[in-house]
Amino acid sequence: MRKRHTLQWRGQRLELGKRTCIMGVVNVTPDSFSDGGKFFSNQAAISHGQKMAEDGADIIDIGGESTRPFSDEVTAAEELQRVIPVIEELAASISVPISIDTTKAEVARHAIEAGASIINDISALRLDPEMPLVAAQSGVPVILMHMLGTPKTMQVSPTYDDVVAEIKKFLDQSIRQAVKSGIAREKIIIDPGIGFGKSFDHNLTLIQHLSEFHTLDAPILVGPSRKSFIRNILKDESSKDIRPDLPIVETGTQAVISAAILNGAHIVRVHDAAKTCATIKIVDAIVNA
Repeated sequence: MRKRHTLQWRGQRLELGKRTCIMGVVNVTPDSFSDGGKFFSNQAAISHGQKMAEDGADIIDIGGESTRPFSDEVTAAEELQRVIPVIEELAASISVPISIDTTKAEVARHAIEAGASIINDISALRLDPEMPLVAAQSGVPVILMHMLGTPKTMQVSPTYDDVVAEIKKFLDQSIRQAVKSGIAREKIIIDPGIGFGKSFDHNLTLIQHLSEFHTLDAPILVGPSRKSFIRNILKDESSKDIRPDLPIVETGTQAVISAAILNGAHIVRVHDAAKTCATIKIVDAIVNA
């Protein structure tokens, strides 16, 4: 049985544990691995976020910088230009909380001012020395994710002696550092970082042993949606890769989401909220039986 957590902040409330929460992804980028820039225009991104909320997403995650393997960084100014108009419009039109997917303190601060109310930092507050202060002062929930290196380097021969133990230790230290920086312990969410500096086998092992992260006493977020390890399992032997947006990849994603929930995930980060909503209704019923 998953431990239950309650997140309360700024008039928002998330009950985690009895029901799996859905985080819907909106990439306001021209080079996302999952949708190839399909939602790069402001209006397309806004409409997609609204549709995800209608389809059952509990959180809408807005990102303005691609974090696909080997991607290049963008400036804070460019990131802000992409995400702020989308956040402002969504904050005014949907009731579910909005998270800002960024490693930059300046972007996080302006996003929160625009209406975002969760910080999703793939670097676990490590890449910008100002981020812990922004997170602490804002009083919003913070997602701390494990990543080996940076998006530019993370998939260059990732190596671990014990992937579960090492990531668990990293996240424990990240929690301690965040609390030391003034972030409330009860507002921290952890993410083992599926696909971020992990090999094919590392990803499968993390999903299989996700329950071992329960001892960190924090809600667990998992983001396997459409990632390469799923595509590698599903592709034909003669194929180099298959497109992330193919229906079969979404089917594979739902299978991984099911396994993650059965092993203790509280939040799943996905590209298709409607299909995920159906999946979690079934799997949560099994978990709670």
